[in-house]
Amino acid sequence: MPLIEPGKKAPAFTLKDQRGETHKLSDYAGRPVILYFYPKDDTPGCTAESCDFQAKLPKFKPSKAAVLGVSILDEKSKATFADKYGLTFPLLADATHEVAEKYGVWQEKSNYGRKYMGIARTTYLIDADGKVQKRWDKVKVNGHADEVLREL
Repeated sequence: MPLIEPGKKAPAFTLKDQRGETHKLSDYAGRPVILYFYPKDDTPGCTAESCDFQAKLPKFKPSKAAVLGVSILDEKSKATFADKYGLTFPLLADATHEVAEKYGVWQEKSNYGRKYMGIARTTYLIDADGKVQKRWDKVKVNGHADEVLREL
């Protein structure tokens, strides 16, 4: 599926977080949602990105924006990752990559000539009405949380 263009309705989803709690996009109606897709728990880039969002949580509070991280590893992996780095916002387990596919981030990747499917590091800012306000593709981790804050 293609990436979701700004102005389009964000696809609905239901996923469990690191504590086994269920999150639906509709739970966040009326407030912005920062939905960031990252390839894998506890890898250098994904750790830096997640820790940066964690550090900036107080700055997101005035906008009432929810920060949600999504990757394909299971809830147990998310719990270990969250505990290790003190991540307090929901990390959603998309083990079947169904949500990643809906958002167009489940893509063919290449590493040392080997092709495989995986999550392309992408962030969506979803507005209070459930529409994509902005999308960041091929996210560069350094400074990304600040970019998202500026957009809010």
